[in-house]
Amino acid sequence: MAIVHRDTDHARHSHHSVSNAARPMNLILLSPDDIENHRLARVNDPRRLAHLREVHRARPGDSLTLGIEGGRLGRGQLLTLDEQEACFDVTALDQSPPPGLPVHLVLALPRPRMLARTLEHVTALGVKHMTLLNTRRVEKSYWQSPELDAAKIRRHLVLGLEQARDTRLPEVTLAKGFRPFIEKQLPGLMTDRRGLVAHPGMPSDCPRGLDEPVLLVVGPEGGFIPWEVDQLLVAGCQGIHLGPRILRVETAVTALLARLF
Repeated sequence: MAIVHRDTDHARHSHHSVSNAARPMNLILLSPDDIENHRLARVNDPRRLAHLREVHRARPGDSLTLGIEGGRLGRGQLLTLDEQEACFDVTALDQSPPPGLPVHLVLALPRPRMLARTLEHVTALGVKHMTLLNTRRVEKSYWQSPELDAAKIRRHLVLGLEQARDTRLPEVTLAKGFRPFIEKQLPGLMTDRRGLVAHPGMPSDCPRGLDEPVLLVVGPEGGFIPWEVDQLLVAGCQGIHLGPRILRVETAVTALLARLF
């Protein structure tokens, strides 16, 4: 289990409760728009400012872990902080982000609340390529959910990056038709990847400790229908399972990734 650390140079103990709006993060992720002249970063959105004030209890002079989206990370000094803006020195960001997992995750679209959690979990684990797929047992209403708004998806990906101290956002695509996905997208995704479909009753245990690129396909809460499983197997995927227990999708995906890599 990851432990969330206080990330100032010196901890300040307080008896006041932390606002729920200031969710703990292990990295302050900066967008390219935050950067000024390659030397300074200016943060002015309410969520990150609340985090600095309420979680870190930050003060000018503190050193915190920062990362630039898509770029490097490291320690940066907080120069100024007020109600409207925080300013950091980012000249000492000299570390590369952790490597991503060699996996493309194809996930049957979960119900909205589970989608939010799953996006955060798999991003924290290092998934960099993901396809959300329609299947027979995916409720049609899920595709109208506000959670599929690009800004909402990005927010959950950012939360995962902040948790894991990573800076590289995953790529998320939507596949709203199962048959078109099988016929047009899957062959390309299978190129130079080992295809695995996780489904109860499959003949093989989930492999462990792979060092090759993988395409991992995970079904919805009720599972794939038999025809969908057949199509994935015919396309070259190997059927695998995690044992006799029936798991929630977010639990199954986390267990699969941890076991595979």
